[in-house]
Amino acid sequence: MIGAIGICPRVSLAINSTDTPPGQSHPEYDLDDLIELMSRLRDPQDGCPWDLKQNYESIVSSTIEEAYEVADSIERGNYNDLREELGDLLFQTVFYSQLATEEGRFSLKEVISDLVAKLVRRHPHVFPDGTLESRRGAASNTEFDVNRSWAEIKKKERLDKGQSSVMDNIPLNLPALTRGQKIQERAANLGFDWENAEQVLPKIDEELAELREALASGDRTHIEEELGDLMFSCLNLSRKLKMDAEQVLRKSENKFANRFRKIEYIVDNKGLYISGMSMEELASYWKEAKKVDSD
Repeated sequence: MIGAIGICPRVSLAINSTDTPPGQSHPEYDLDDLIELMSRLRDPQDGCPWDLKQNYESIVSSTIEEAYEVADSIERGNYNDLREELGDLLFQTVFYSQLATEEGRFSLKEVISDLVAKLVRRHPHVFPDGTLESRRGAASNTEFDVNRSWAEIKKKERLDKGQSSVMDNIPLNLPALTRGQKIQERAANLGFDWENAEQVLPKIDEELAELREALASGDRTHIEEELGDLMFSCLNLSRKLKMDAEQVLRKSENKFANRFRKIEYIVDNKGLYISGMSMEELASYWKEAKKVDSD
């Protein structure tokens, strides 16, 4: 989406200074400049044809993609990429807000104002007077107190929106692991939780035994249910270990992919073809690749 800007050579920003900061190849812009740029991209007469065709629904996939690219740059530890990806993600917010401004719904400034007000309201331990200007006194709060206060505030916000359950308003289109972790966290905020990670292990054993029984029955509906229960219990263990399940699984996926590349390399150097090998042969090469990782 950012690339679409390059299609529109007529788009340029009116800035107060032509000075370029040291080490920076362009003038220093700010949020107002970004709002101006977005408005000009959507100008019916002189805007960008691609941007003019977009609507809320058409850019959702780009928004999700940009969020994942932010996460990817963090996991790779590439903070130059992170700087760029955060800009791309910010552009999504500006784009939605421009669409809403054109329809008379709300502006980016109102989005920011509502966000600040919500965060002030949700952090009374930092802003005791309920204003951004207020300062915390000598009194301190424990993490438990803060979490309890947060849960109470969130509950009131849900009730104000007509949502009676803590399970309401959890987006269905979140990645399954992220959504599952959020479901468990909301239940945990009300005390429905294991005390520690060790207590989750017997539950995983129990779910694994039930999955074995389901497999023996051959009932695919039952198998699917028990497999889901086992995965949900593993997710619970990840949460109790204070590990992000999405990140844990991605690291394991990357490890598998990298190790499989080593198998491909080893087999290719021997003039062989993976597609014609038995699982036993591939397992031996897997062990060889694993040994390379450990050396």
